[in-house]
Amino acid sequence: MIHASTQDGTHPRPQLVRAAVQTLDRECGFAYDDHDQGLDERWYERPEAFTRRIRLPFAPESPASGIGETAYHPVVWYRIEVTAGDLAAAGLGRQGDVLLLHFGAVDHTADVWFDGVHVGRHEGGQTPFTVPVTHALDDGDTHVVVVRAQDDPHDLTVPRGKQDWLPEPHAIWYHRSTGIWRTVWLEAVPRLHVGELAWSTDLAAGTVRLELELSRRPEGPVEVEVELTLGGRELARHRVTTDAGRVDAVITVPALRSGQGLRELLWSPERPNLVDAAVRVGDDTVASYLGLRSVGLAHGRFLLNDRPVVLRSVLEQGYWPSSHYTAPDDEALRAEVELIRSLGFNAARIHQKVEDPRFLYWCDRLGLMIWGETGAAYEFNATAVRRLAQEWVDVVRRDRSHPCVVTWVPLNESWGVHQIAHDPAQQAYASGLARLTRALDPTRPVLSNDGWEHTDSDLWTFHDYEASGEVLRERYGDPERLRDLLAGIGPTGHRMLLGPSDGEPRPVMVTEFGGISYATGPTVDDAWGYSGAEDEDDFRRRFEAVVSAVRDSPHLSGFCYTQLTDTRQEINGLCDENRKPKLPAEDIAAIVRGDRP
Repeated sequence: MIHASTQDGTHPRPQLVRAAVQTLDRECGFAYDDHDQGLDERWYERPEAFTRRIRLPFAPESPASGIGETAYHPVVWYRIEVTAGDLAAAGLGRQGDVLLLHFGAVDHTADVWFDGVHVGRHEGGQTPFTVPVTHALDDGDTHVVVVRAQDDPHDLTVPRGKQDWLPEPHAIWYHRSTGIWRTVWLEAVPRLHVGELAWSTDLAAGTVRLELELSRRPEGPVEVEVELTLGGRELARHRVTTDAGRVDAVITVPALRSGQGLRELLWSPERPNLVDAAVRVGDDTVASYLGLRSVGLAHGRFLLNDRPVVLRSVLEQGYWPSSHYTAPDDEALRAEVELIRSLGFNAARIHQKVEDPRFLYWCDRLGLMIWGETGAAYEFNATAVRRLAQEWVDVVRRDRSHPCVVTWVPLNESWGVHQIAHDPAQQAYASGLARLTRALDPTRPVLSNDGWEHTDSDLWTFHDYEASGEVLRERYGDPERLRDLLAGIGPTGHRMLLGPSDGEPRPVMVTEFGGISYATGPTVDDAWGYSGAEDEDDFRRRFEAVVSAVRDSPHLSGFCYTQLTDTRQEINGLCDENRKPKLPAEDIAAIVRGDRP
């Protein structure tokens, strides 16, 4: 039996695991289509159109792809050969007779053909999608997947985060990421199978909720069986019979109703317990996992498992010099989590990016709290609203079962809603995204807009790149000064709260600060930071001054330091772009935690 909580971190969908899957991450045919002629010329039937080779799953802008061209190429094509061995490894005929083709993410709009048959279309560059391809399988020993991806760099309604629209990266933006940039993989399943599942916990009631979507409505009653175990100990077993395509099961966990040993069951950064789950529906069996934990707010504090916790966070761009937004390999995802923890942080804010589920798996397993964010669009109109809202729904649905995710952030610094202080439509949009998020997931706090100009946020957050530790200490250590900032203009010159406050105290955090530049190696000409250090000792003094100022404030529930690593022109990381800390890791950790020598 598979235990999803102790997998090796390579499965592309770690919370819905079957025994047989086959990745298609390999070298394949590739072509640019700068004149957008491929559809008219039926490139999906013409292998000679694919004149280049690319290494999946890396974007063609990245060196790891084997191409490394960063110019504008709004349409790209891929031709991936699939062998009989690939089908066997995916479990076809053994695990099931239905073949699914999965894509982790394709930026931004994808059309997919299998053996010359158009099998699907997907819009949304950050989210996964699946197409069934059994009906398209021909009788040959070799099969062909063709993908056409379109991503117009000048279309500002597309959620793109920090992908630059200019020819070369500038300021805070990085190289574009076109086409396939996450794992492509095959999986065979029975005709009736688990399509999607989601977990949540009600600690007060002592229950776990499973929301299960099946691939189709059963032809007759079918039994769903769920088994929950922790370290080999059975916590609960639940059976229900259904003839519907969805199941919403509330599972009693007796151990949650006992005060003796309760804390040993719960998930936290200090004790990241994961509960294994086996879900059986007819001939389909999947392995999953969950964490027993709650996130809440009370008396102006952020609560984990009903206890106050201070979030010591770092801003994580998730960008590598060789592979850009895609990790260079699976091990790099685990190493990133281990690095963040080694520097004394208990949380990370994924910035303007939807991270790989395998990264979230390691956060779940190793104990790192995460703020879930999305890449922003840069215009406000009906198309931008539709695109980001749909993509955000898919993001929340994909990641809501990860215990590490403790906060949702659909908007950042009014990106895409630049007139939110004055435009009722943009205010309604920000509030609507927050309420939509709560409808999808009522178990976590939501920020309508991180940094300033909050319309409907469960937390009040500041972005503040003041370089002086003394100024920060006065600003956030004085309760009257802090109240005045919240009620008026924040440190960046933006209004903090839009509309009347309900008077309910919110946890207050400084969710971007620091940004001290310090280069330990060669840099590009436009390298920068929000403030600068001359040498290692100066960097240490500046870092300790700003961190201790916000860390020691009794009025803050957390902070997020900018940032974990250097990223090309941004040299304000605690580590260089190759993940080497600029100070000894133990020194950084002592400053972050406030350990006394």
